[in-house]
Parts: sequence; C-alpha cells; structure tokens
Amino acid sequence: MSNTRSDRRRQDIRVGPNEILRFLLELFALFSLGYWGYLAWPFPWPGVLFMIGAPLFAAVVWGLFRSPKAPIKVDAVGRGIVEIAVMGSAVIAWTMLGYPIVALVFGVIALVSGIINMRKETRREQAG
Repeated sequence: MSNTRSDRRRQDIRVGPNEILRFLLELFALFSLGYWGYLAWPFPWPGVLFMIGAPLFAAVVWGLFRSPKAPIKVDAVGRGIVEIAVMGSAVIAWTMLGYPIVALVFGVIALVSGIINMRKETRREQAG
C-alpha cells in the first residue's frame, strides 16, 4: 500500500526538458540584465545600482507572479505579461548593447519555450 501524499509529491516534482530550458532562460535573462547594467551605465554608482537592481527587480517580480509557487496567483494573461516583460527586457538589453544576434536567438528560444509552457499550463488548469 503506497502513501497517496508521497505519490502526489512525486508527480509534482516531475521535471521535463522544457522546465530545465525555462530555468536556464530565466538565469540568462537575469545575467543579461546585470550585464546590461554593468556596461550601459557609467561606473561606479549608476552602473552598480543598475547591475544589481535590474536583475533583482526582475527576480522579485518573477518570484511574486510567475514562479510555480508564486504567492500572488494571477491568470494566464498576467503570467504572460510578466514573462514577456522579463524576457523582453533581456532581449532589449542585448539589442542596446549591440548584440542583435544574441537578442534574436534568445528571444526566439524564450518565445517557443513560453508557448509550450503556456499550452501545458492551460491544459493543466482546464483538467482541474
């Protein structure tokens, strides 16, 4: 006889390739914002503030609204807006730094991964 609580916990822990890709994309977006803050602003004070503040703000917003265990539950539109804002700001950062190829590749990968994840989330919500 198995414990249903532990079985349910094991099902929640299931991590697929898209979840791993999304985690790496989130880390790259945070790195991109910090790199942009370091290079786009004069050093020391505005540069240090933007280098720390931009990724910190993005991480807090993501954690509040978009993470799997977000304390503030929003609908699919709200989650999409947060995701587009964070990933889009990383794309804009790379474009501003003069790396349009990096911005394009990151943007396309983030877009495809986001679409796959949104379809999976809506299917899970409709199932109950």
